Amino acid sequence: MAQEIERKFLVTDTSYRDLAVKKHSIRQAYLSCRPEATVRVRIIDNKAFLTVKGSTCGCSRSEWEYPIPPADAIDMLSLADSNTVIISKTRYIVPAGTLKWEIDEFHGVHEGLTIAEIELTAEDEDFALPPFIGREVTGEPFYYNSNLSTLTND
Repeated sequence: MAQEIERKFLVTDTSYRDLAVKKHSIRQAYLSCRPEATVRVRIIDNKAFLTVKGSTCGCSRSEWEYPIPPADAIDMLSLADSNTVIISKTRYIVPAGTLKWEIDEFHGVHEGLTIAEIELTAEDEDFALPPFIGREVTGEPFYYNSNLSTLTND
């Protein structure tokens, strides 16, 4: 079992774009949004993954991720609950020493929302906050991707 330790922050400006070393197009849907176990299908550029995540405790949770054929992922997107939306976003990768920031610009229903995530090796690991980082939203359920998939502009 893999353990994901991640902190999330709102982003205050687009200066990260100039610092990015990679950029990816992402589409994802949730097959299960239960807090005890979310199941996500994700297409990143031309690769696809099925991911299962356990409950969040602080900034940690169990995570299992498996590559799957992109054609299967496209089919699985249609299995998402009719009350959810397919999340579309652009991800920018910004190096931070031995770590990296992943900055997601959301499109569609969540256009204008930008969230930065950093994966850590320990919950108490120190890291520098770049100038584009705003308020921390780690542990705020509204900003979980699984919850964003169930929200609309209604």
